[in-house]
Amino acid sequence: MTTAVFPGSFDPPTYGHLNIIERASKLFDSVDVLIAVNPEKHSLFTADERLTLIKELTKEFSNVSVHKWEGLVVNYAKEHGANILLRGIRSANDFSYEFDLSLMNHTLNAEIETLFIPTEQKYSIIKSSAIKELALFGGDISGMVPPLVAEKMLKKMEKKPAKDRK
Repeated sequence: MTTAVFPGSFDPPTYGHLNIIERASKLFDSVDVLIAVNPEKHSLFTADERLTLIKELTKEFSNVSVHKWEGLVVNYAKEHGANILLRGIRSANDFSYEFDLSLMNHTLNAEIETLFIPTEQKYSIIKSSAIKELALFGGDISGMVPPLVAEKMLKKMEKKPAKDRK
């Protein structure tokens, strides 16, 4: 049985993320979507909120499970018998960053292989940080995130102080 791990912050979960998950679910026996918890990052959604969102958004995929993790992704993979890390890439810049990360992960655990899945062209401009900024200024994010995520984001944005919602 081949298990692949698709780690990320998923803040917020986007159509690009879901596209990678869907495609990976057809390639592997099982896919663990891993919400990487980084206490140094200031996320819009808590790890538990992201976990709940992605579980809801991926419930149609019987071979996809969602977990959160506060350590090295390679340690999660080892503990769960996975030797494949999946990374979505949108551009050459993404590839450069992800390539360096894959080398580091392989150094940490030589049994771990990183596979890159290029995003579909229609999702190539979707970036979580840009979505958050767009939502903050009242822009239309409906083509970038599922309705459930857009609704939750707008509720979060309403709670921000008026000076932060310009």
